[in-house]
Amino acid sequence: MCGRYSLFDEQDNKEIGKILAEINRKYPTHPIRTGEIFPTNTVPVLTIDGKDLSPKPLVWGFPKFTGSGVIINARAETAEEKKTFRQSLFTNRCVVPSTGFYEWDEQKKKYLFRLPGEQTLYMAGLCKEYDGIRRYVILTTAANNSMKAIHNRMPVILPKDKMLLWATDTAAALDYLHNEMPELVHTG
Repeated sequence: MCGRYSLFDEQDNKEIGKILAEINRKYPTHPIRTGEIFPTNTVPVLTIDGKDLSPKPLVWGFPKFTGSGVIINARAETAEEKKTFRQSLFTNRCVVPSTGFYEWDEQKKKYLFRLPGEQTLYMAGLCKEYDGIRRYVILTTAANNSMKAIHNRMPVILPKDKMLLWATDTAAALDYLHNEMPELVHTG
């Protein structure tokens, strides 16, 4: 599960800086959250715009149909079968930029997970519009060896060279969901 992540605008992180600059230019009156990201925050998410990925302000979480609250994650193993996620998986995939994600162990100790040697971590997402508001969820999968000691789930991590393919090629995206995720490092 991925219940929070980070999107820090560090001066030397050119990728995040470029995304934030572009979204501020395109949507100057739309408040965007940075820092520690919580469900229901509005943040930059990369979606297809023509043939390229472009940041747009989206809200984290699909509304629950059984009451209040939001659904923030979709299991990669079952997204194709679930009514809530199926259409988005086939037609509305997105990329969630971050500087890492948080997870807690059984003792409630908080860890920040990142890619080794990278300042930016991209997660696979699904997006959909509800009542005129664009929303997204983060896809999760079984934890790999770098996560298992802390939690049994982790986000589907997208290498930079797979981001456009993830968003544009359904067959490649479905195939990627079965890949082993990259090893991560954590602080905490």
